[in-house]
Amino acid sequence: MPQLDRTPAPVDSRPHVVIVGAGFGGLACAGSLGGTNIRVTVIDRHNYHLFVPLLYQVATAALSPADIAEPIRRILSRHPNIDVLMGEVTGIDQAQKRVMLADGSFVSYDRLVLATGSSYSYFGHDDWAAIAPGLKTIENARRIRARLLMSFEQAEMCDDPERQKALMTSIIVGGGPTGVEMAGSIAELARHALAKDFRRIDPRAAKVLLVEAGPRILASFPDDLATYARRKLEELGVVVLTGQAVESITPEGATVAGRFIPAGTIVWGAGVKASPAGRWLGVDTDRAGRIPVNADMSVPGVPDVYALGDTATLAGDDGKPLPGLAQVAKQQGEHLGAALEANLLRGQPMEPFHFHNRGNTAIVGRSAAVFDFGRRHLKGWFAWVLWAIIHVYLLVGFQKRVLVTLQWLWRYATYQRGARLITRDSPASASVQPAAAPVGREEQPFGEARRRQG
Repeated sequence: MPQLDRTPAPVDSRPHVVIVGAGFGGLACAGSLGGTNIRVTVIDRHNYHLFVPLLYQVATAALSPADIAEPIRRILSRHPNIDVLMGEVTGIDQAQKRVMLADGSFVSYDRLVLATGSSYSYFGHDDWAAIAPGLKTIENARRIRARLLMSFEQAEMCDDPERQKALMTSIIVGGGPTGVEMAGSIAELARHALAKDFRRIDPRAAKVLLVEAGPRILASFPDDLATYARRKLEELGVVVLTGQAVESITPEGATVAGRFIPAGTIVWGAGVKASPAGRWLGVDTDRAGRIPVNADMSVPGVPDVYALGDTATLAGDDGKPLPGLAQVAKQQGEHLGAALEANLLRGQPMEPFHFHNRGNTAIVGRSAAVFDFGRRHLKGWFAWVLWAIIHVYLLVGFQKRVLVTLQWLWRYATYQRGARLITRDSPASASVQPAAAPVGREEQPFGEARRRQG
């Protein structure tokens, strides 16, 4: 049976750029090519762009998924030269310059941009993913939220004090920005939003543990900011365990440095791995699966193919690999789009990429954040306000910015969380067990961890 050609306008004489992945990098590249005399096709397995840095707020009932996601077609609709295809890429035919899709069809390209992102790495323990999901997809954020809220509901119905204690224990694995933000947000949820809503339990007694195998949390931040973050977390009641590795995870809890800790909710944020794009091309990758690229983001030995964001590894001006941050992917996408336009339409050489660091930030809790500008460090309330302004600005669409700002203001004034529903279609909603059930038994149908969108 012949393969179906899904290439938009296949007989069009204009050069055709295919972008796989509609994350920060892919959308930025498409935006730079919008309105040009170049055909652009964006392929993603989802029909929406997800603002991943705020997924932890979906997982802790501060925002709903619709607040941080926007349809890709709506984002790019103002550019008539851009087509959007919803499909899952399974391989690259380099000889015929085709992107192969899961349904057996293909899309031809003149230039190909791989911006397929990353997923969490469980360091050889992929079976842990069903019990300890990571924050890379809406589905997993909803799983975590449902499981977290369900644990308090089950604790309310339970007569066993030890089981109540276990159900109200949350373990976050990984002390990077995601782990720090998640730990602080869960602690605030329990101590403020849920504090007066239950009669048989006191949510303020909930235990939140942040486990980091390294010597300190926020390893990519300067010591003074990491120390401040730890102090603020501990003021919220978070127990920070550094220099202690997770040895095993079961539905009943986790073993940390030889000690088993019963827990109702476990969240993974300890490491990432790139998408399978390197395997599609048959090229060597680093240990995290990222594709080493040239300064212009082209893939060595593979003509007309480029990679950016978490899919690629590229050294900065200081010789160190660029971090896997949204600002890196966004800058790379904008640069690559402009460079491809100049090359395809005017014959100019592909210019090398130079990263301009605009700072690295993480929120710790209410009115507390850290901001690393390199030579200057900012922490506390001003860093928190700056964090909020930047994240609102980066959201796609004016409506999203207004909605999120209003919800944050309301939450700041009232300490409440507005997305605390557990519905029948919530991934963990069917897992309610009798109060006498063994701790963690309800985790069995928790679901599979899925790699986030490109």
